[in-house]
Amino acid sequence: MMTRLSLLSLTLFLSACGGVDLRFDTPPTAVGGGSALPEERVSVRYARIEVATVTLPTYAQDEEIVLRDDSGAIAPSGGLWADEPGRAVTLQLARDLDAITGRLVAPEPWPFRDLPDVKVDVRIEDFFATSGGTFRLSGQMFVAPEDYGTDRARRFEIEVPVTGEMTPGAIAAARARAVSDLAAFVARKGLR
Repeated sequence: MMTRLSLLSLTLFLSACGGVDLRFDTPPTAVGGGSALPEERVSVRYARIEVATVTLPTYAQDEEIVLRDDSGAIAPSGGLWADEPGRAVTLQLARDLDAITGRLVAPEPWPFRDLPDVKVDVRIEDFFATSGGTFRLSGQMFVAPEDYGTDRARRFEIEVPVTGEMTPGAIAAARARAVSDLAAFVARKGLR
């Protein structure tokens, strides 16, 4: 069986030899053909929800998928994200919030004629795979209603396991699950 390090080395070798940048997207469907959309449903008070562009730390704004080792060093893992990470997380967060709440949800800029009832702003501090075999997402979310309701600010710390070997594809799948967990957190703690 191939170790995580040897698999990572093989990925780096193949990408260097072939001159091809390997890009990894979050999977549109779960392994086995099931939907990757969250199954949780949360009733919320707002009908129209705008998601501000998610902000990421400097190291996570690049297209490289990163891994944090036990010493705390954050370095490229050998793969590239298929899309700009802030944009991809924003789009998934909006899509997952739509599925969880059953409400009209869109990323900024708001594309509809009627204004949104509330704006969700997520600022991420940790956005990396760990040498312990997880993907970590932490930061703070802010919810600002337009006319009614209370402003809210909540910290979050989400860590999901990377399934199987620590490959860029497995890291991308773990990132997708972490963002889905974040959407459920936002719905439960910010939009009720």
